[in-house]
Amino acid sequence: MKISRAMIGAVAGVLLVGVIGGAALLYAKPGLFDKAAEPAPPARSELARFATGSIARLETPAALETAPAYVFKTREGADARLSDFRGKVVVVNLWAMWCAPCRTEMPTLARLAELYEGTDLIVLPINVDKSEDELADARSFIDVHEPLPLYSDMKFQLPFELPGRGKMPQTVLLDRQGRIRAHFSGEADWSSPEARALIDALLAEPVA
Repeated sequence: MKISRAMIGAVAGVLLVGVIGGAALLYAKPGLFDKAAEPAPPARSELARFATGSIARLETPAALETAPAYVFKTREGADARLSDFRGKVVVVNLWAMWCAPCRTEMPTLARLAELYEGTDLIVLPINVDKSEDELADARSFIDVHEPLPLYSDMKFQLPFELPGRGKMPQTVLLDRQGRIRAHFSGEADWSSPEARALIDALLAEPVA
């Protein structure tokens, strides 16, 4: 069967009109398909108001989860869990010697611990270097940042148990009930006014 040139032209014209019409729709509504594919952002708690300045990327989930029961080590090699610090507000900081931003922000964590010494705030740096030599270097490094303690996770697993999912540095704030109230991935100034305002708000919450 022979197909006339007129028929071929007609079909081509219909296809062209369809392509042009689709392009026009995308031009008029460029986010039409993107918006359908993007999940809704997670709900944030009232602590979101403190996400300014150096902690502008702070995540403050509205749905609260208890910190994992993962076991890490004290300086002396004893087992420790985040639940050991229930009743206190805890700033958990995951760091390593190979992580330059981790080392850069450490003086701000030391300053924070110094400012809140004698209160219900615990600043808890947990080193994730994986060899004994690296841990020895971490011990020497943390010792010049008093009054910070040394805790370690040589399995490098705790960063993946917490909301940052392996990002470094990673800082997680726990309330007195051991719930994750805020978390931050990356370097920050933890002695800044905005960080202290966040911590003051958690400390001001009634004790359960």
